[in-house]
This record gives sequence, structure tokens and C-alpha cells, in this order.
Amino acid sequence: MTEPKPRRSGRIRMTSAERREQLITIARGLFAQKGYEATSVEEIAHRAEVSKPVVYEHFGGKEGLYAVVVDREVRALLDGVTGALTAGRAHELVEQAALALLDYIENNSDGFRILVRDSPVGSATGSFISILSDVATRVEHILAEEFKRRGLEPKNAPMYAQMLVGMVALTGQWWLDARKPKKQDVAAHLVNLAWNGLSGLEVKPVLATRPHK
Repeated sequence: MTEPKPRRSGRIRMTSAERREQLITIARGLFAQKGYEATSVEEIAHRAEVSKPVVYEHFGGKEGLYAVVVDREVRALLDGVTGALTAGRAHELVEQAALALLDYIENNSDGFRILVRDSPVGSATGSFISILSDVATRVEHILAEEFKRRGLEPKNAPMYAQMLVGMVALTGQWWLDARKPKKQDVAAHLVNLAWNGLSGLEVKPVLATRPHK
């Protein structure tokens, strides 16, 4: 009598590195869809067809996994912005910075949704505000050089860089779902507002209506 052959499991064997990448991919999708608080280790493990201890073994818990996901997105965003700044003229550099952020939003929608959500309480991964601050730091030299050329105070460039990046990021959040007009048109309008505003900057701006002391 022929012995029955053992049933093969439908589960694919993975190396430790492959399993880690699988868990990151699954968690990234869930964090984007549901947010950090609404995503559980149980659900991540279930989607990966593994037990909860496997997730803890690789990342120490949900926050450790979240930190890895966010760190990758931050590096992708910062590398994209930095790598895009290749032109010599300030106007073109502003265009490149705006397009780089919109490129990231277009190509990494899930990642951007994760970044714009609030980080978990006590998380060391930082908030979206701190991430934007890092982006602004990468581009503030653009404004500093332009301020020098126009006789403005270069020490104010970091503040204006925060304003500029914040404007682009907020517009990007709106465009994430709207997706109209085209990316290039959105960037053109952003630069139109930012650049034409910058071109008319006063050396020492004051409020038209000042509060009484």
C-alpha cells in the first residue's frame, strides 16, 4: 500500500530578511490606511500569515515597526528633495524643490499619508512638522543666497524656508486626494506665489495696523 504524500503548506518559506521586508510592506499599507493607533500587531501578523512573536522578534513591537516605516519615508523624501536641487538659478531651485515634494506625494502616496498623521505619543520618530523642518533646512541656502543678492537679511532665510516648505506641504496634502490640476501646474502656481512674493519683499516689513502697547 502506497503511503499518502505529506500535504504541502501553501505558505512560502522566507529568509529572515525577506520576512522583515514583508512585514514592513504590510505595516506600511495598514498605517497609511488606518493610522498607527488603529493598526494592531495581530492584524499585521495575520496579513503576513505569521504569529505575533515573529513581529516582536524583528521589531520589538508595533512602535519599532512604525519607526522603521517612517524612517524610510523620511529618507526617501529628503533624498528626493536634495537630489532634485541641481540648478544654479534660485528660481529654478525653488521649482525643483516644489516638484520634488509633489513627485514624492505622487509616487509614495501611502508614505505621505503616514507622514502627515500624528506620530504615536512618546515616539522618537518625530512629527510631520519636524520632518518639514528637516526639508526646510535642506533648502534654506537657496533663500539665503537670494537674500544676499537682493540686499535682504540672510539670517531670516531659515524662517522663510519654513514658510515656503509649509506652503508646499499643505498644498501637497490637498493635492494628494484632489490630483487636479496636473502636478506640473500645481508646482508652477506654487512657485508663482512664492517667487513673485519673494521678488517684492521689503527689507524691514512692518504691520500696517500695529497693536497698541
